[in-house]
Amino acid sequence: MNTRMHFANGDVPAVLPDQTDVLRLPAQSAAAAPGWLIRQALDNPADSPVLSEIVRAKMLSVKYPRVVIVVSDNTRPIPYKGSSGILAPLIETLLTAGIRAKHITLLVATGTHAPMDDKALRRMLGDQVFKAGISVRNHDCTDSSGLIHLGRSSRGNMVYVNRTYMEADIKILTGLVESHFMAGASGGRKAICPGIIGEQSTFVFHGAAILSHRNARDLVLDGNPVHEEALEIAGMAGADFSVNVTLNRRHEMTGVFAGGLDTAHRQAVETLRKHVEIPIHRTYDMVVTHGGYVGVNHYQCAKAAVAAIPALQSDSILFMPASTTDVEPVGSVRYKKVLALLKETGAAGFSRQILEASWDFVPEQWQVQMWAKVFQIIPTSNFYFFSPYLTQDHWADLPGNNAADLVTALPPAANPETRIGAVTQNGVTCLIDRFRSAHGRNPSIAFLADGPYGVLKRTF
Repeated sequence: MNTRMHFANGDVPAVLPDQTDVLRLPAQSAAAAPGWLIRQALDNPADSPVLSEIVRAKMLSVKYPRVVIVVSDNTRPIPYKGSSGILAPLIETLLTAGIRAKHITLLVATGTHAPMDDKALRRMLGDQVFKAGISVRNHDCTDSSGLIHLGRSSRGNMVYVNRTYMEADIKILTGLVESHFMAGASGGRKAICPGIIGEQSTFVFHGAAILSHRNARDLVLDGNPVHEEALEIAGMAGADFSVNVTLNRRHEMTGVFAGGLDTAHRQAVETLRKHVEIPIHRTYDMVVTHGGYVGVNHYQCAKAAVAAIPALQSDSILFMPASTTDVEPVGSVRYKKVLALLKETGAAGFSRQILEASWDFVPEQWQVQMWAKVFQIIPTSNFYFFSPYLTQDHWADLPGNNAADLVTALPPAANPETRIGAVTQNGVTCLIDRFRSAHGRNPSIAFLADGPYGVLKRTF
């Protein structure tokens, strides 16, 4: 069976056994005219005046308003640049309404991620933004001078938000609405929380207690404490306008939702729900998934692992190739520190420890907590992970097995992505042979074609 895995660097062919059940997102057509769709959304916002009216109203009190447009970083495949991107019509609307280019700032909502360099920013945003004289800045969650304290949330969270954002006269959010394994769905309020909050503000928002809640999961908003905390903090910071998009499995634009923050976001989520749920009728002996576009490091690949949980049983094998092209292909020093604790104590011991009152919160522990959810179902010895960008030194931090070790001989690969395909095919074949020897039958196999993006819904 010939199939493909989509990574940030492009598609990688994968050859899997013919008996594999391919679980993929329902087919969804791309917008025939994405540029027109964006302008229609801007002209007909939900629960909000049109953007030009917002600008005119602000100009009654501020002669030269400062505008901040919050953009996601490159872990999200948002169409920002070009004639079919969301930035050009947004900026054009602002300039036409009288905003000066030098008073517009694009603020990259890095959250706790590393900042983007100039090359990556230009690749994501396009050169026109820079040629127009528009400022582009990375948020820095650790820079106290670049944050403003807004008080406490109802859960006791100390709320710090980016100073540039808070001092702007007009605040615009952009984002991608896709299923999210903690917050229910990405986009909307997440552009602020966690996108541009201070590191300290993540202590409650991504704390162990909130993330262990049964409603902190895909496609759940109401009763989800992660969503509720993010929405409350976004409300404290304020937003004048939002533009969010939905994409199909090929990362083509399918919808644009503009207007009031919460209303437009909920419209996008309800549309999304129809297109991302994948019914499954059983669990499998082996599940093959992949890190997807977002899986630029091991930290981000937790999303794909959690997405596979509904297909797993206690003795399932989980096989995951990824293209971890990030500067830190595993993740930050803090992430690796907490990951090593998970490897040492096991999933159950780790989960108990981070819920203890004496536990000192470590930023980025939340993603390790997600890995623990997976390893409470299957043992780490049943997890096989591979990325051509990981060295043996990296493996000291990682729970599970290096899938490349299954492959005894491979011809030299022309590029890293070619090696991903070869290791996937040969590694899965090796695991099937081992399973057949141990159990006297072939394993049942599922391939999650969309990696972290599909939401498996059990029907049994």
